[in-house]
Amino acid sequence: MAELDILEVMKILKQRYPFLMVDRITDYDDSHVTGYKNVTINEPFFQGHFPGDPVMPGVMILESMGQVASILVGLRLGEEGLDKIAFLAGADNVRFRKPVRPGDKLVTKAELTRVRGSSGKAKVTGYVDDKVVAEGEFMFILGNSLIKNENKE
Repeated sequence: MAELDILEVMKILKQRYPFLMVDRITDYDDSHVTGYKNVTINEPFFQGHFPGDPVMPGVMILESMGQVASILVGLRLGEEGLDKIAFLAGADNVRFRKPVRPGDKLVTKAELTRVRGSSGKAKVTGYVDDKVVAEGEFMFILGNSLIKNENKE
């Protein structure tokens, strides 16, 4: 089983706090990846969404799921992809099934379903306690990052 800890995740993703939404990758191969985000009450969005009844906003669930899928793209690109970003180009068939709350572990499974040149598509599914909380298909395009990768020599 192949894993990536947070330091390895940060070598691939350009996002940083408070927008880094992946804590660990627990399994991956050339076409699949599984990772998670530990959802905690100290997330900035819980201050206003909703006081007294905290629910993770749907866009943040999708962001976490998209970042897991981006890691899969980054792993496929290898060293040549360190200066690339997989930008979200669209989302199809997105559905939210259950709320995500503080204390939950949002597990995302992503599968690349199409890659052509600098674009592609991934099927993503989010789970809490093995129950589907969100799902959809994300389209992405690869672009050059303006951020220099600090992990390159």
